[in-house]
Amino acid sequence: MRGEASRIADRESRDSLAPKLRDSGKDAWRIGNELFKITGVLDRNLALERALTDPSRPVADKVAVLKELFQGNEHPVTMEIMTDLVSRRWSRAKDIANAVEDFGVDAMMYYADVTDATLQVSIELSELHSALLGLPVVRAKLYDDQAPSEARVKLFHEVFDGKGLNPITVRLAEHATCNLRRRRYLETIQWLINKFSRHMGESMVTVTTASPLTKEQIQRLTKIYSAKAGRPVHINSVVDPSVLGGMRVQIGDEVTDNTVVAQLQHLHRTVNADA
Repeated sequence: MRGEASRIADRESRDSLAPKLRDSGKDAWRIGNELFKITGVLDRNLALERALTDPSRPVADKVAVLKELFQGNEHPVTMEIMTDLVSRRWSRAKDIANAVEDFGVDAMMYYADVTDATLQVSIELSELHSALLGLPVVRAKLYDDQAPSEARVKLFHEVFDGKGLNPITVRLAEHATCNLRRRRYLETIQWLINKFSRHMGESMVTVTTASPLTKEQIQRLTKIYSAKAGRPVHINSVVDPSVLGGMRVQIGDEVTDNTVVAQLQHLHRTVNADA
């Protein structure tokens, strides 16, 4: 969990630079990729993170480190973002990498906006999440930190190439497995889904059932949860036969689990407690 100083630094930096990132147009694709690369470099180099977050070190020195790292090949907005981040105070050195990754995803969302692909990417990420629930072996290999990152990315393409995914969806999915960042793969995909939902001004309601929802059921759930939220929602329908029946609904961190498997687990715990 990030400390208060890091949360403030992250929020203020993104609020300050969001307009410039949004106005970068199609350059946002390049900026996002550069920021993902920087995230990886920081994650692999604690000494660099410390150098860039040391409050006793002049900002000019930190910028000099950045220039040496980039060697003049970075987009001007990328450099501006990094300069702003190193000028702020961080609770922990590694928190700056989290902020860089946040900016990278923001850049990809703005690129999706300018290419009219935001809703498509959001839906494809949800479909990817649903598909991987039924592919436990693939899912495990995508976050196997003992395997080279190149092998994990190659596996993703072997499984999902030919599915017609938007290049933005593919790039985000690649990033999720290329740099695991101590997260499970599905956890990262869900985080991306939530970020796109907030970006679109909607809430993502993930509904897990044993069999696919009908069009009428999705429409009814959309109406119900839009009324509850007071704003439009998108239903992310996940099919997971292991739940046996019933419905599991997740909105952010709030989960309502009325599936058959959840009821059986509750019954099992109750019986054991009474024994």
